[in-house]
Amino acid sequence: MGKAKYIWMDGHLVEWDQATVHVHTHALHYGSSVFEGIRAYGSPNGPKILFLDEHLHRLYSSAKMYRMDIPFTMQQFSDAVKQTVRENGHEECYIRPLVFRGDEALGVNPRTCSVHSAIMTWVWGAYLGPEALEIGIDAGVSSWRRTVPGVGMAMGKIGGQYVNSQLMVMEAHDHGYQESIALDVEGHVSEGSGENIFVVHGGVIYTPPMASSILLGITRAGVVRLAQSLGYEVREAIIPREMLYIADEVFFTGTAAEVTPIRSVDKVVVGTGKRGPITRHIQNAFFDIVNSRVTDQWGWLTPVN
Repeated sequence: MGKAKYIWMDGHLVEWDQATVHVHTHALHYGSSVFEGIRAYGSPNGPKILFLDEHLHRLYSSAKMYRMDIPFTMQQFSDAVKQTVRENGHEECYIRPLVFRGDEALGVNPRTCSVHSAIMTWVWGAYLGPEALEIGIDAGVSSWRRTVPGVGMAMGKIGGQYVNSQLMVMEAHDHGYQESIALDVEGHVSEGSGENIFVVHGGVIYTPPMASSILLGITRAGVVRLAQSLGYEVREAIIPREMLYIADEVFFTGTAAEVTPIRSVDKVVVGTGKRGPITRHIQNAFFDIVNSRVTDQWGWLTPVN
C-alpha cells in the first residue's frame, strides 16, 4: 500500500501525513465508525468509480442504523470522492470513505462526540493476490459465527463489528488458508470475512439471503444481475455447510475481492480444483465492464473527470 498525496478530511484536502486524529478519539476506543470500500478503474477517458452512488447510499444507511448524522450531503460526499481521486492523480485506486466519532468524550454513549468524515485513496491490486483471480484460493470455515440478530447489525458496515471479521481471517491464516467462510448462528453459510459468497451446483448459482446475517454486498447485487443477464439462474437460499464440499464451483465477490474463485474449502477440493467455467464467464464479463472494454449498460461507472 503506497501513500497518496492527499486525504480529504471534513471538507478539505490535507497532506497524507497530516491527516491525523487524537488518541482520545471515541472511534479508536469503541469502534464508533462507519465506512465503505470502493474501487476506481482506469479507462481511456480517465478513472471511473464503480457503484459510487450505491456505496454512498449504504454509507449513509449504516450511519442511520448507528444513529450518527453525517455532516455532509450525499452529493457533497460524492463530489469529495471524485475530487480526492482526481487530486491524487490516480489512474485507478481503492477508495475508503470513513465517518467516525470525535474526541470530546470517552463515555460509552457516543452522542456527545462530534462526527468527522474522511476519504482515503491508494493503489491496491487484487485483494487476495493477483494469481487468486485465476487459480483461486483456499478457504476454511471459521469457528467464529457471524453477527447474531439482536446483538449487532449485519446490514451495517460499522467499524467495531469488524473485530468479528478480524478474528475469522486471523484464524484462517493460522490454519494455512487465505480466507475464511463464516456460518450464521443457525450453522448455515453466511459470507467471508469481507466478501459475499456464491455456490454453483447443478448449473444453478446460489447465494445466502439477508436472513443469513450477510452484508448486502453491492458487488454481490451487481454480479447477480450480471449472471442473470448471461442466462444463469440465481437463487437466494439457505446454504448448508456441506454444500460447500459438493459444489461444482464456489466464488467470493466484493469490492476488494472483485470475483475470486475458491478452489478448496476445509482442504476439500471444490469441483476440479480450478476456476470453473461459470465463475470464469461471470468474471470475464465483470472485468469487461469495469475496465470499459464493453458498454456500461447498467450505469455502474461514474467518471471522475
